[in-house]
Parts: sequence; C-alpha cells; structure tokens
Amino acid sequence: MKIEQNIKIQLNQTFPLTIKRLGINGEGVGYFKKQVVFVPGALPGEEVVVEATKINPKFAEAKIKKIRIKSPHRVQPLCPVYDVCGGCQLQHLHYAQQLKEKRDIVIQSLERHTKLAIDKLDIRETIGMQDPWGYRNKSSFQVGQKDGKVLAGLYGLNSHQLIDIDQCAVQHSQTNEATTKVKKILEELKIPIYNEKSRKGIVRTIVTRVGVQTGELQVVLITSQKELSKEDLIIAEIQKRLPNIKSIVQNVNGQKTSLIFGEETTALAGSEFIQETLGDLQFELSARTFFQLNPIQTVNLYNEVKKAAALSGKEKVVDAYCGVGTIGLWLADQAGEIRGMDIIPESIEDAKKNAKRHGFSNTKYVPGKAEEVLPKWVKKGWQPDVVVVDPPRTGLDNQLIQTILQVKPQKLIYVSCNPSTLAKDIQTLSSKYEVKYIQPVDMFPQTAHVECCSLLVLK
Repeated sequence: MKIEQNIKIQLNQTFPLTIKRLGINGEGVGYFKKQVVFVPGALPGEEVVVEATKINPKFAEAKIKKIRIKSPHRVQPLCPVYDVCGGCQLQHLHYAQQLKEKRDIVIQSLERHTKLAIDKLDIRETIGMQDPWGYRNKSSFQVGQKDGKVLAGLYGLNSHQLIDIDQCAVQHSQTNEATTKVKKILEELKIPIYNEKSRKGIVRTIVTRVGVQTGELQVVLITSQKELSKEDLIIAEIQKRLPNIKSIVQNVNGQKTSLIFGEETTALAGSEFIQETLGDLQFELSARTFFQLNPIQTVNLYNEVKKAAALSGKEKVVDAYCGVGTIGLWLADQAGEIRGMDIIPESIEDAKKNAKRHGFSNTKYVPGKAEEVLPKWVKKGWQPDVVVVDPPRTGLDNQLIQTILQVKPQKLIYVSCNPSTLAKDIQTLSSKYEVKYIQPVDMFPQTAHVECCSLLVLK
C-alpha cells in the first residue's frame, strides 16, 4: 500500500477522473491515486479523461481531453470567447445549478477551516437573479492594436494575449455599446494606442460605467500622459454617438503598473460624476468611486443585512470598511446612530456628503482603521450594539477580530466576498459568537464568486 501513495502524477500524463465537486475558483475537483486534481471546465458528476498540465507537491492541474459522462447541468456557454477570456468560470453550468454549487462552496470552506458542526448550521439557499446576464454596471477594458485595428478587452486566461470583446455577456448593454463606439472613434481618428512593451502611445484603458437605474453614462479614457491628441474631436464624436453620455473623463497613469487608475483625473466634458440609485438612496459616482458592480443584487444583499440587524431605532451601529457609506445609510433610518470608518479619506468625505444629502443627522464618519478607531470610541464610553463588517477578499484584520472579541457587540453581521476567509474568521470569532445563519447571495452570476451575509450573535 505504501508504494501506491508514492506514485505521483507525471506531467502530460493522461488518466480518467471522476469529478466530485467544484473548487473555490469554479474548477472541477477529482482525486487520482489519492492526489487532488483541479480541472477547469469540468463539472461535478462528470467522468472525464484529462491530461496533467501542472504538478505541485500537494495537487495537480489538468485539462479535459474527453468527457465520457456529461453532467445533466452542462449547457452551451453564451459567450463566443468564454474559453479564452477567463472573466467568467461557470457559463457552462445551468444557472439553477450554479446557485446550488455556490452554497456548496460555502459549506466546503466551513468544513475545511472551522471546527463547527456544519450539519447543524443554517446555511440558506443562494439568492440568485431572475436574469443572470448583463448585470455589470462597469467595465475596464485594456486597449491594444493589431493591424491598424483598435482592440479593447481583457488579457486571456494565463496569457498576455489581449482578447477583443465586443459583446460581454455579463456587462450591461450600455457599457458594451459605449466601449465599442469609443474603440471605433479611436481607430478612425488614429489616436496612438499605448503599447506595454515599447511604453509608447497614449490611450491605455477604456472604462465605462452606467447608472443602471438612471441610465446615465460615463466614459473614462485612461492615458499614459496628460496631452491627448485630437481631444476636442474625440469628445465631439463620443457626444454624437452616445447621446445619453453624462460624463467624459480623462485619468492619467504613466506608471508601469497593473493598477488601472493613476492619481490625476480631469473631467473633459459634462459632469464629473453620474447618478445612481439603490432603493431610496442616491449616489454620485465619480470615475474612481468604488461602487457595487451589480446594483440589483446589492439591494438584495443590503436587505439581508437589514433583516439580520433587525434594528428597533435605538441601536448604536458600526459600519466598518464603510466606503462611501452605502451599508450604513441603508440601515440609518432604523438605527439610533451609525458610525463608519474607512482607510480611504476620499470615501469618508463621500460618505459624509451622502449622509447629508439624504438628511441623516445620526451618522458619523472618520478616516482610519476599524481596529484602531473602535477601541478609542469604546474608551470614551460609546459601546456599539451591532457591528457590520464588509472586508476585502483577505478577510478581517486579526487586530479587528481581537477588538470585536473585546468590545463584544451583541450582533456581528459579516458581509463576505470570499468563503475561505469568512470561514477562517468565523472559527476565530466562535470562541464568543454563535453563527445564527449564513445567507449566500449571487452577486456575480456565471463566475465562481459567492457573497455571504452571516449573522453572528454573542453567546
């Protein structure tokens, strides 16, 4: 038996595999001679023949050579560049089944990273969308050139090949239309397109954003330098071909970096921002304002936060990682006081403006890290009843977890975009908090991402 365990999969080896489940990145997971094998594009229940493409000490990666037994949930992807783009991972899986698999991804994370009795946990069915296409309100497409033709899209999966995307199936139709027309204008006016290798050329990226509820459109041209040749002509053509354009903006990024935006932003025509509404709230979105990419599901997610908070009008609520204040303002009409903090000072200024615009006087926003700000408030005798956290993919800062365990708010509502870090953090918090339930929400249909709203209460 011992010899058996030492047999390792060889590179380019072909072997049969039964897919047991989906991994956190949407790939099929199977086991060959007790080794984990990840297979992009394979679905649970399928029997496939695969070829090993990468060998790691703890797992192997492989590609499908042949599907022997197909999943009944396998469907034809809608997008023509689905295989090469890599922006979506689950278009080949029927949507109803995507929702089930996303719940399963949450369960797998809890099994892997916690000691909780998973079968006793209330992990709810994933809240999906009625129409799981065309939901993204913003696109950032790199610009390139090939044989005089201007391309705009994403770099292909594991390659530096720019995939020209005309109609992205998950993008709002107005953002698709705007990108296509701007690309055409740049081509017709022969505007120099930035080349990463030579670092010559001007236009690097086309960013488009639409207010889904308002229909207002913004186009941002990200350039390598301040001088934009034929600027007036570009503006005139954009305004002519996109009649509902509200905001044309230039952002300068001359750095050799994978970051999209540079520091300098100028409005070229129209307003600096567009308006968007979420429920009863209105927001002004400037080029660099972070805003949820799927406003329809954001309303569903924030309503889940409101349900979990179940406020009576008296509670002191902390909105950690508050950004421009969206979650806190969603709760403000039912709370005694909302206090938020964020490390980005501009976001705090926006949060203050947003609160003022909506007539809320029970809010307070300060720049800083939650783990540093919260203890100061508690020291001054301000004890929160509810803490809402919506951290980045890396999860909660350990210092913040320790702060929460010391401050002991009655309720902790954890909004997460990464089931693995959610599970790890829940395990640490479980010394004093009990998980009442976890509600998965599908913010990004056709991808492997899953958002969760979890309610934790003090034991």
